[in-house]
Amino acid sequence: MNYDTLRDRYVRDAVSTASPATLLVMLYDRLVLDLLRAESALRDGKRDAANEQLTHAQDIISELSNTLDVDAWDGAPQLMSVYTFLHTALVNANVKGDPEAVVACRELIEPLQDAWQRAASQVAESEPERSLGELGVA
Repeated sequence: MNYDTLRDRYVRDAVSTASPATLLVMLYDRLVLDLLRAESALRDGKRDAANEQLTHAQDIISELSNTLDVDAWDGAPQLMSVYTFLHTALVNANVKGDPEAVVACRELIEPLQDAWQRAASQVAESEPERSLGELGVA
């Protein structure tokens, strides 16, 4: 087996066995990584590479939006507004090739990433059987 096949298998296994909380954290981690890569690519004049990263980031935002239960908790509609804003901002950053807009999006996402990491840790520590549905994620 080659390295790519092993890596793909590892990722597939990690995703298929992860709890919903872990999956959410994985999405946020990958979203931040995509934005870091996109920023770097834009600064290096590599628009194709940046486009690939930004498109993937938009896909993640869409997945986060699609799985958010806006009726589960009071803050969910505001989080949906943040996701909607981010998706539009990432599309615009991609069209304009604007690394500063990517940085601004990342700076908005990182506190959310941190909050979900802390929430997932708390859920795992206190109630391993508790679902993310109780946190507003379907």
